[in-house]
Amino acid sequence: MGRRRAPELYRAPFPLYALQVDPSTGLLIAAGGGGAAKTGIKNGVHFLQLERINGRLSASLLHSHDTETRATMNLALAGDILAAGQDAHCQLLRFQAHQQKGNKAEKAGSKEQGPRQRKGAAPAEKKCGGGAETQHEGLELRVENLQAVQTDFSSDPLQKVVCFNHDNTLLATGGTDGYVRVWKVPSLEKVLEFKAHEGEIEDLALGPDGKLVTVGRDLKASVWQKNQLVTQLHWQENGPTFSSTPYRYQACRFGQVPDQPAGLRLFTVQIPHKRLRQPPPCYLTAWDGSNFLPLRTKSCGHEVISCLNVSESGTFLGLGTVTGSVAIYIAFSLQGVFLCGSCSCYVSGLLL
Repeated sequence: MGRRRAPELYRAPFPLYALQVDPSTGLLIAAGGGGAAKTGIKNGVHFLQLERINGRLSASLLHSHDTETRATMNLALAGDILAAGQDAHCQLLRFQAHQQKGNKAEKAGSKEQGPRQRKGAAPAEKKCGGGAETQHEGLELRVENLQAVQTDFSSDPLQKVVCFNHDNTLLATGGTDGYVRVWKVPSLEKVLEFKAHEGEIEDLALGPDGKLVTVGRDLKASVWQKNQLVTQLHWQENGPTFSSTPYRYQACRFGQVPDQPAGLRLFTVQIPHKRLRQPPPCYLTAWDGSNFLPLRTKSCGHEVISCLNVSESGTFLGLGTVTGSVAIYIAFSLQGVFLCGSCSCYVSGLLL
């Protein structure tokens, strides 16, 4: 399967760490930045409008939300609320997009393609009630900061992951101190806190039944019901084993089982715990979502996997690597169907 270079949709002016798509408006939300270091690289959250022009997908920058000295490293979306991981804190943002009447929309027959910025994007921004409001060709977008809370308390604190529960009333965070903390939305009142791992939490996933899966640098993957350990995943005992090469879990995601409304699968990625001159393969594994026994596992190449995502229907899996490659797999069989060699950069956010 040869590599194909996809056309460039958007080039962010900062290191890009997180992506989300709002299904109600079709907005692509991209976030990142250079952090607190005075390098001249800004920190922000960009809101992009996706359009198909002359058969090609195009992205227009509608609004740039300044996050000052804080780079957004991870994002979760719940309706019109974004949970942004910024250093040791979680910042909630609310965005609202309205179509204004009486303005003509952009002509569908425009020949302009590729990443574009709407006319007057930067000058149109203005502060309004703690937020910023931008108007572009009939679209009004308003972003405001809501509550913020510290979510990690290690000696070098960093929130590494955030996700909402199924009804968006709670969000869970994990970071370098190994603790899972659960917060009410939007007040960010803490309702649960427990030690899940010795060391960093790499990823976590909330299931519709309230179960929480966490994976950490301590080589463990655990299933929790609130703060009670239900079971641990046992991949290396049941799958390929390399006695001299310990593996750790890098990512975890729940996914629906197509044509089974009550069906649930868990997907995990396992990578070598240490970098080797001749690296062994990484693995993708599907687990039964009720008893958490492994169903199938498959090698997904020697490039180190950095992120995992599952399509809303549960049909496809997406993998991103530290070298910038993206691969798509069929969730049922774990068969690869697409591989794209991108640029030499870290893929930290992936959308399906």
